[in-house]
Amino acid sequence: MESTKNILEFKNITKKYAGVVALDNVSLAFRAGEVHALAGENGAGKSTLIKSTTGAVIPTSGTILIDGKEYTNNLTPAIAKEQGVAVIYQEFNLVNDISIAENVFLGSPIRTHGMIDMKAMVSESQKIFEQLGINIDVTANVRTLTTGYQQLVEIAKALSHKVKILVMDEPSASLTTNEVEIMFKIIKKLKASGVTIIYISHRLDEIFEITDRVSILRDGKMIKTVNTCDTNRQELISMMVGRELTEQYPKLDKQEQTEVVMDVQHLKGPGVKDVSFQLRKGEILGFGGLVGAGRTESVQLVCGITGKTGGTITYKGKELKVKNPKDAIEQGIALAPEDRKKQGLMLHMSVGENIYFPSLLQISKHDVIDYTKAKNIVGEYIKALAIKTPSDRQICKNLSGGNQQKVVIAKWLAKNPDVIILDEPTRGIDVGAKQEIYGIMNELIQAGKSIIMISSDMEELLGMSDRIVVFCEGRVTGELSKAEFCQEAVMSLASQG
Repeated sequence: MESTKNILEFKNITKKYAGVVALDNVSLAFRAGEVHALAGENGAGKSTLIKSTTGAVIPTSGTILIDGKEYTNNLTPAIAKEQGVAVIYQEFNLVNDISIAENVFLGSPIRTHGMIDMKAMVSESQKIFEQLGINIDVTANVRTLTTGYQQLVEIAKALSHKVKILVMDEPSASLTTNEVEIMFKIIKKLKASGVTIIYISHRLDEIFEITDRVSILRDGKMIKTVNTCDTNRQELISMMVGRELTEQYPKLDKQEQTEVVMDVQHLKGPGVKDVSFQLRKGEILGFGGLVGAGRTESVQLVCGITGKTGGTITYKGKELKVKNPKDAIEQGIALAPEDRKKQGLMLHMSVGENIYFPSLLQISKHDVIDYTKAKNIVGEYIKALAIKTPSDRQICKNLSGGNQQKVVIAKWLAKNPDVIILDEPTRGIDVGAKQEIYGIMNELIQAGKSIIMISSDMEELLGMSDRIVVFCEGRVTGELSKAEFCQEAVMSLASQG
């Protein structure tokens, strides 16, 4: 019988920052031994609520109860840890160059007679992984692990602290299908042992597969908690965004394009063995395949991030010669990379600076920036992409994931490229922001631009692409026209190693 005891409660939690109400009188409870989803658009307040649970953020008002103990403004990270609260963030808190066992006990090593007892840490780590049903060499360095196994180390670390409440923030964002299945099995084991899992994900299919209940936040307010089995996808989306999203992938009536903008033949380079494809004017060309298939590596060769060792790239009828990304940008080719935080943005600079930075030459005279031009460009694209920011001076790291992604796209639109490469354009962002980005993509191709979209989201790949080129182990294994689209066809080509 499912427990009805509340292990974690928020009562009338409000958190205010300068000019912003991040949480507005939120009351919410999580039961012992349940998997409970926390859903909402980027900027809905999920991160602030979780940080309040760990003591990293002190609410302006309200009370938090952990296993019956009340905290108003006195919950600290140390107390939260003692009470069995642990969070696994999207960016793991691991040290690559030490062993798995040392990472499991990072910050709280086992000591014997005052000395760190490595033998005991290896033994205890091994026991934790055995409980999880995972066979792993705990003396190996974390650097040698895949992303999925690094996540298992984070789970083992939480279990070493006798975790009662485990928060998982977008846990499947970088995992393969097989790794997601392993993670789900472990979540079920943890639930059976009485651990409460708070599961944050924009992937609604995962919420329906793994959770017992789901709570929805919107604009810092608590909307509703429902049993997962009593709701459906459309109802969840409606509660999250506050409006009906009748068509997830907006359709355009357009004729098949024939004008070839880019012709890539037998491309070779790091991670790329033999790749050929054509990109047409006014189309979205999808790149499908499994993680590590060579999709990202191919566009990095096109953009001059890495050097090609073979093949030809014809662009607008001429051979494309790029020694570095600057050459590609100057020829009208822009890349919005997969990792927006590390590669797409200058996080500690403002929204405005990020947007106008690629266009510095166009808005400068005698090496002096014309700030009137800069402000006009920034204002135009903040408005056009509906970027939610208090001002263009807001620091980018303070924006939600969806708005950060819009800034990445805005800076390239301001540069006015002819070819835009979008690598995982909607990873980790909510359904409302996804639809806005899909709308922007459609506007671009209507304006005659060409888009290459790399996506591991099968629905997105099938829903937005005009054609799909499928990769496997550094090679193109096939191409699908719109009439041939289906998940089975993509997966068949993606596994032809």
